Amino acid sequence: MGVLAVIGLQIAYPLVHGNVLRDITLATVFVGAATMVFHSYLVYGPLFATTFTIVTFAYSLGIETLGVKSGWPFGRYQYDHSLGFQIFGVPLLVPFAWMMLSYPLLVASRRAAARWVFIYGGIGLMIWDLFLDPQMVDAGRWSWKLVGPHTPFEPRIPLSNSAGWLFAGMGLMALLQKVLPHGHRRKTINSMAPDLLLLWTLIGGIVGNIFYFHHTQIGIFVGSIFFIYLIPYFFQLRFGRPDTA
Repeated sequence: MGVLAVIGLQIAYPLVHGNVLRDITLATVFVGAATMVFHSYLVYGPLFATTFTIVTFAYSLGIETLGVKSGWPFGRYQYDHSLGFQIFGVPLLVPFAWMMLSYPLLVASRRAAARWVFIYGGIGLMIWDLFLDPQMVDAGRWSWKLVGPHTPFEPRIPLSNSAGWLFAGMGLMALLQKVLPHGHRRKTINSMAPDLLLLWTLIGGIVGNIFYFHHTQIGIFVGSIFFIYLIPYFFQLRFGRPDTA
């Protein structure tokens, strides 16, 4: 139900304006993060869910604080106060956004690239941000000081942001792979919730950018990359070994 709520909120996103748009942004992230943490609790148990939450929150807040204060590793940027309460210049919302996508990408990485979780997961986070950043810049949620080359088809965002997301994403995935327990999965609960969120991220990113956000090239380019990226995971899900991650 939580993922369906996220999908419903994101469908409503391009249809509203002003404070309602802001409220939908906040609700999408908090509901999505809570749903993923709850799923991890149901499937892998309380130790997994608690460790995932604490580690992801601390890591993402730390790397985002470093980014805001120093410009490394993402580039020079700042958050708008419309995203709510801030810690060290980073909205409280932001670590929950990391949490929302890190969990399904970790699940996918452990299945599709068991020996290379940090690379597969880091690439996934970078691709996700290529969808997210233009949308949030359009809405004024954060802004960049452009130095050097920009990301493909988006002249307002530096290429260093994608490099930073790849670097930071690999670091988080390596850490989660190290500290989170393997196995002991409850077989009665499948991976439908994180899988559906990944699929919706792909479909919603393509449709939203092409038909609503006026970023046709981003929708096609990033959508194609994300589609190719997800193929190994869903192939393994359909034809591979039973899931024990």
